Amino acid sequence: MDALSAFGLFAVSFTLLCYALEARAAFWTLLFAIGCLMGSAYGFLQGAWPFGLVELAWFGVALRRWGQLRRIERNRSLDTTLPPA
Repeated sequence: MDALSAFGLFAVSFTLLCYALEARAAFWTLLFAIGCLMGSAYGFLQGAWPFGLVELAWFGVALRRWGQLRRIERNRSLDTTLPPA
C-alpha cells in the first residue's frame, strides 16, 4: 500500500469513527468535518476530483452543523430555566 492509499484509508476510517460518535458531543462533529476535509484532499490528490468536490461540500455542511450545535450548547448553559440535558 502506498502512502496516498494509506492516507485515504485513514481519512475515511477517521471520518466514519467521528460520524458514529457525533451524537455524543459537538466536538465529534468538528472532527467529522476535518475528516471530510482530509477525504477531499485525498480525492484531489488521487485524481478523483468529483469525490474531492463532494467531500469538500460535506466539509462545509459538517462545519455549519458544528456551529449550530455549539450555539445550542452555549444557549443551554446560559438558560437556567431548562433542566440539564
